[in-house]
Amino acid sequence: MPNVRTPDADIYYTDSGGAGPVLLLGHGFFMDSSMFAPQIDALAGKVRVVAWDSRRHGRTTDPGAAFTYWDLARDSLAVLDDLGVETAIVGGMSQGGYTALRTALLAPERVQALLLLDTEASACTDDEKAGYRAMFDQWCSDAPIEPLVEALAPQLIGGDSRESWAPWIEKWTSSDRRAIRPAAECLIERDDVVDRLSAIAVPALIVRGEHDMSAPAAKAKQLYDHLPLAVPVLTIPGAGHAANWTHPQPVNETIAAFVTMVETGWL
Repeated sequence: MPNVRTPDADIYYTDSGGAGPVLLLGHGFFMDSSMFAPQIDALAGKVRVVAWDSRRHGRTTDPGAAFTYWDLARDSLAVLDDLGVETAIVGGMSQGGYTALRTALLAPERVQALLLLDTEASACTDDEKAGYRAMFDQWCSDAPIEPLVEALAPQLIGGDSRESWAPWIEKWTSSDRRAIRPAAECLIERDDVVDRLSAIAVPALIVRGEHDMSAPAAKAKQLYDHLPLAVPVLTIPGAGHAANWTHPQPVNETIAAFVTMVETGWL
C-alpha cells in the first residue's frame, strides 16, 4: 500500500482506485483507516475511496513531536498531492472530522464537499480536558489495560455487538500504549472553529449515531446551523459513535446518494 513522506511524517493510505469521484477519509481516535472497510467495499466501482492513517495511529510513522489538527489537515493534502488529485470530497469520523473541517478552511479550493461522521467543531471544555487527561494518564501507565479497553469499546465504537468491538480491542491491547500521547495532546488542546464554519461554502453531509454521547445531537446541530450548505443531519437509529462501522448500510446508502448529488450539481 502507498505511503507519502513529508518532513513531519510518513503517511500510510489506501486507495480503492477507479475513475469515480475521490472521497478522502480520516479515521477516529484510537482507530485507523481500516475502519472504513465497510465503505470501501460498498462504494467500490462508484467512488474512489482514499483512507489514511493519522499520526500516532495505524501504519503512519512520525518522530513523535507535537502536532495539531491543522498539521493533520496538511497531511491529508499531502495524500491528495501524492495521488495527483486536485479536488476531493473530504470527510472523516470524529477526529477525522476535525481534520476535514480544517482542511476545508486551509485549502478551500481542494475541497469539493464535506462528509462529517460523528464529529464536531468545538474545543474541549475544562471538564472534558480533565476527563481526557485522567483517561490518557491511565492508558499510558503500566496499569492493566484490559478494564480500560473493555469500557472504551462501547463508548468509542457503540452498538451492542461485541463482535464489532473485537478487532479494535485486539489492536488496543497489543499497541504501544505510550505512543498515543502526542495525539492525545492534539485532541485535548484542539482549537474551536465553530465561528469559522460560515466560510466553508461547499455541500456538507453530517451523520451521527442516535446514541453517540461523544458527539451528541447538539454538536451535530451546531455544525448544521453554521455550515451554509449543509444538508439536514442524518441520525442513524441504534448506532453510537462509530456509526459507519457498526451500521454501515444506511451510512453507505446516504454517502452514495450524497456523492451523486455533489457530482451532478444537485447540491
